[in-house]
Amino acid sequence: MTAPVDGLLQGTADARLDEVVTRLAGFLAADPDLSFQAAAFHDGIAVLDVWGGPHLRDDSVMVPYSVTKNTIGLSIALLVERGELDLDALVALFWPEFAAHGKGGVTVRQLLSHQAGLPQATPALEWDELLDHHRAAERLAASPPFWEPGSAFGYHAVTIGNLASELVFRVTGRTLHEYYEQEIRAPHGIDFFLGLPPELDARRSPTLPMIRPVADASPAFDSILGPIVFGDLGSFDLANDERSWRFGHPAGSGIGTARGLARLFAAAVTGVDGAEPFLSADTVFAVGSQQVSGYDQVLGQPLRAHSIVFQKPTPQLAFGGPRAFGHDGAMGALACVDPDTGVAFAWTIARGPWPGGADPRAVGLARDLGRILSS
Repeated sequence: MTAPVDGLLQGTADARLDEVVTRLAGFLAADPDLSFQAAAFHDGIAVLDVWGGPHLRDDSVMVPYSVTKNTIGLSIALLVERGELDLDALVALFWPEFAAHGKGGVTVRQLLSHQAGLPQATPALEWDELLDHHRAAERLAASPPFWEPGSAFGYHAVTIGNLASELVFRVTGRTLHEYYEQEIRAPHGIDFFLGLPPELDARRSPTLPMIRPVADASPAFDSILGPIVFGDLGSFDLANDERSWRFGHPAGSGIGTARGLARLFAAAVTGVDGAEPFLSADTVFAVGSQQVSGYDQVLGQPLRAHSIVFQKPTPQLAFGGPRAFGHDGAMGALACVDPDTGVAFAWTIARGPWPGGADPRAVGLARDLGRILSS
């Protein structure tokens, strides 16, 4: 049973979550600029739906950067569930042009776990190509990989959205945007969009810039590939430029609420509103199982882990148990699910803490919700 929460923190919370409510209210009291939404479902029942701070309302929609990738992972999962896509099939079986430059042996599993060596095209992609349903994918298919596919992995930060979208198109005849909207978002009432409908423009809130500490002199990239992959892409405001959130790039500029993101995972894994989940336990296991772990060739980070599209928990990103999966965003947001505890959780934040990635407060909350609700 949920009860109203008021004061600096507003919304509703299950009676078992008193310590969580106290913690969230404390965050707001300690930082007058902090603005967030937090939502969770347990076994398909809403147990947390709260918000606070000067920059976000309960229905504010914002771009949570790479948290958007969860729409890719769950769309792919639904194709797997329906038998339309085999993770071990060759990408070129569906997309013959992809086989150029020795990529004919790349499997769907490798493509969607950052192993294909295509975090960037050659020459580098521009945003007008990336914000298109097919142009960037055509360029990537015609490009040589940066490493032998399957020999290593590196975060395909933006391009995984274009690659996955083209794969979905080749399998279904629909763009990933269309497939997600028609098969997942609309049927399950998900308040998270790939492309914001104009009638919802009044709900949009900007993503605010992080504040870099004066004493922080760390380099922008710790890898050889980082500057090549990101290049001039950082000059484009992925969250706040209307071209971006109106298109809804599936790797980084979907837009919605924490409530919508948590419901997305709950609908997929546990079911909501008394309905069955749209994924079976076998499919959840297939897409949620770790595929790669270790050094990331693009980010230069020593301990990253991915399943099919999704991130997996690591000591640096400990949002759940070994079967949990989800994705964080560059500016602090997080959405994830743990099949073992039945908890689906999401956190959106107007201004994330430096240096970016999942807000540590959100990571701790996701983990603790699982502990509290499954005890």
